[in-house]
Amino acid sequence: MAGRAQPVSALPGIGAAFLVAALILGTLGAVALRAEAGTGFGASDWAALRFTLTQAGLSALLSVGLAIPAARALARRRFPRRSLLIALLGAPFILPVIVAILGLLAVFGRAGWLSSLLGMFGLEPVQIYGLHGVVLAHVFFNLPLATRLILQGWQEIPAERFRLAAQLDAGPLAMWRLLEGPMLRRVAPGALAVVFAICLSSFAVALTLGGGPKATTIELAIYQAFRFDFDLGRAALLSGLQLLLTGAAALVALRVSAGEGFGAGLDRAVRRWDGQSALARSLDGFWIALSAAFLLLPLAAIVLAGLPGILSLKASVWQAAGNSILVAALSTVILLGLALPMAAAAAAGRAGLTELSGILGLAASPLVIGTGLFILIYPIADPFALALPVTALVNAVMALPFAMRILVPRAREVLGRYGRLSLSLDMQGWAFVRRVYLPRMRAQTGFAAGLAAALSMGDLGVVALFADPDFATLPLQIYRLMGAYRMEAAAGAALLLLMLSMGAFWILDRGGRWHAEA
Repeated sequence: MAGRAQPVSALPGIGAAFLVAALILGTLGAVALRAEAGTGFGASDWAALRFTLTQAGLSALLSVGLAIPAARALARRRFPRRSLLIALLGAPFILPVIVAILGLLAVFGRAGWLSSLLGMFGLEPVQIYGLHGVVLAHVFFNLPLATRLILQGWQEIPAERFRLAAQLDAGPLAMWRLLEGPMLRRVAPGALAVVFAICLSSFAVALTLGGGPKATTIELAIYQAFRFDFDLGRAALLSGLQLLLTGAAALVALRVSAGEGFGAGLDRAVRRWDGQSALARSLDGFWIALSAAFLLLPLAAIVLAGLPGILSLKASVWQAAGNSILVAALSTVILLGLALPMAAAAAAGRAGLTELSGILGLAASPLVIGTGLFILIYPIADPFALALPVTALVNAVMALPFAMRILVPRAREVLGRYGRLSLSLDMQGWAFVRRVYLPRMRAQTGFAAGLAAALSMGDLGVVALFADPDFATLPLQIYRLMGAYRMEAAAGAALLLLMLSMGAFWILDRGGRWHAEA
C-alpha cells in the first residue's frame, strides 16, 4: 500500500514516531554523555553483571524446560475448561510484580504454606531470598509465556502429519523424532531468547527477593547508585551496560528465526493417537495440574491473605492507590495518543520508521530511560516534583511495542478494506478517522488500553527513582510496607492493587468490545 493514496495522513504518526525516538535516544544520549568512562567498573558492578546473566540464563532454561512437557500435555489433551486454563496463562503478564511476589512469599516463603507443610514432618523451612528466589519469581512470570509459545508450535503441526504417523504405526519415540523434536528445535531457541531478554530487566524481583549484595542485578545496582549514593556517573555507566545487554538480547530474540515449519494442512481437528496409554495420560495430567497449581496458588494466597487487611488500610494506602490510578490513566492516554496515529502511518505505507520507533522500548529498560530523564531534568527543575507525569510517560513508552503489535494488523485491514471507498466518497483526514478508522479499531484499542493501564498500575520501576517520601504509587507503598514488616497491611494493599489492575484491564478491554456483543 506504499504507493497507493490513503484517506488518512501519515504525518501525525510520523511525528509521534519521531517523539518516541527522540525520547528514547535522547535519554540514552544523556546517559552516555554523563558516564565517566575513566572511572571504570568496580568489583560489585562486575558481580552484578555475573548475577544478572546467571539468573537470566537459569530462568530461561527452567521456564522453557518446564514449558515443554506442559505445552505437550495441553496439545494432546482435551478436557473441560481447557480454553479457560490456556487463557489464564496470559494472566501473569499483566499481574503486578509486587503482587505476585507477595503471593510467592505466602506459598514458598519461610512462613508460607510449603514451609508449614515441611514443618509438620520436622523439616527446615524454605529459604526464598537470593538467587533461587529471583529465579522462582521469573519462572512464575515466564513459564506461561514459554508454554504459550511452544504450544503454538505444537498446534502448527498439521493434523495430516499425525494421521500419517498413526497409519505408519509410529510409536512415541518415532513421533518425537519425526515431528515433535524438529518442531522444538525450531521453536525452543526463540522462546529461550525471549525469556532471557525479559529476565535481564529484573528490578522489582531483585529488589524484593534478592536478599543482599550477592543477588544484585544491574538494574538494582543502577537504583542503588542513583538513590543511595547519588552517583550519576556510575549510574550512567551501569545504564550503558544494561542498554548493551538488553539491546543485544532483544536483537537475538527478534532475529532467531522460527525456520520453515511442516507446511499447511486442511485445518482438520488434531487427534493424538500416540498419547492414549495410561502412562501418557497420567504424565500429561501431572504436568497440567502442576502448572495450574504453580500459577493459581500464589493468586489464591493473595486473596486469602489480603481479605482480612483490605478493610483496615490506612489513608496513605488509599492515597497511593489514587496516585496509581492517575498514573495509569495518564499513561493510557499518552499511549493511545502515540500508538493510534503510528499504527495508521504504518498501515498507510510508513511501516519502517513507525514500527522501528515502536520497538525501541524493547531495547531500553525503564530504569535506563528514567536515569536519562533525571539527568536531563535535574539542571532545570526538580525531578521529584515530576514523578507522576514522568512515570506515566515512561510506562506508556514501555507498553508501546505491545500496543503496536495489537493495532497495526487491524489498521492495515481497515485501510485495505475501506480506503478506496472512502477516497471515492471524498472522506479523508479527520472525517475518515472519526467515522471509519476509530470505530473499527475499537476492540483493538480497548485491548491495548487495558494492557497499558494494567502494566502501568503495577509498575515498580521509574517511580522508585523519582518518588520522594511524600509521594508513592500503590506498588511502591506495598514495598514500603513490606520493608516495615507490616505484612498484613501489605497483603491487603496487594489485593487492592490486584483488583485495580485486573479491573482496569477488564473494563477497558470489554469497553472496546461492547458493540460487538450487543
